[in-house]
Amino acid sequence: MRMDMNCDMGESFGAYSMGDDEKIMGFVTSVNLACGWHAGDPAVMANTVRLAARYGVAVGAHPGYPDLLGFGRRKMETLPGEIKNYIIYQVGALCGFLREHRLRLQHVKPHGALYNLAASDERAAGEVIAAIKAFDPELILVIAAGSLCAEMAVSEGLRVVGEAFADRAYLAGGGLAPRDMEGSVIHDPVAVGQRVLTLARTGRIAAMEGASLELEAGTVCIHGDTPGAWRLARTVRKTLEEAGVEVVAMGSGDS
Repeated sequence: MRMDMNCDMGESFGAYSMGDDEKIMGFVTSVNLACGWHAGDPAVMANTVRLAARYGVAVGAHPGYPDLLGFGRRKMETLPGEIKNYIIYQVGALCGFLREHRLRLQHVKPHGALYNLAASDERAAGEVIAAIKAFDPELILVIAAGSLCAEMAVSEGLRVVGEAFADRAYLAGGGLAPRDMEGSVIHDPVAVGQRVLTLARTGRIAAMEGASLELEAGTVCIHGDTPGAWRLARTVRKTLEEAGVEVVAMGSGDS
């Protein structure tokens, strides 16, 4: 059994600090770095890439809507082709910092409202896929396991890694519980660790209503802005490794 652990990082900007990136970095195998639009700035991007290089963690881009005030969690109306251009622009910016450390981008994971829209909307999904194919068709697309976007990307020849969320509750229909719903974010490290272990062993995860969802996920996300996220990451990794699950980056073995 193998599982990748990813975390959204680099979300501080200017005088504002968010997350415990350095504490988390030692426990995850892949990171999704904000590219300056929903969060992050050039100094934060440079520093987070430097941290990833030091810890040997694989780097992915986390492009979102140009919505700093809303942290990229608000859906925006776009003209045809805008989403594609948004992604290429942000991925290109991150790759500049990666070149300084002779690192290669591993994956692209859309952020927030863009991620949610792409998972279920054919036009948005098509633009996400087109952006990756235009920039580098060898990149991995990280998107919700079992989503429309995942299916479309596979049919377009992209490599897709389905994602599950370790610290977010699922509804019986398969979607994430809204953040304003009580219990939507799971803070107990032991409970989170057991959820991920069950997913790795069985391909299933519990939903809020007591249902069990089937998810073909090769990576689990720890949200870096969740209070105490580094403790969640530490417990999840320890739980997986003690159970014999190999915790490795999703692109491990790629040349």
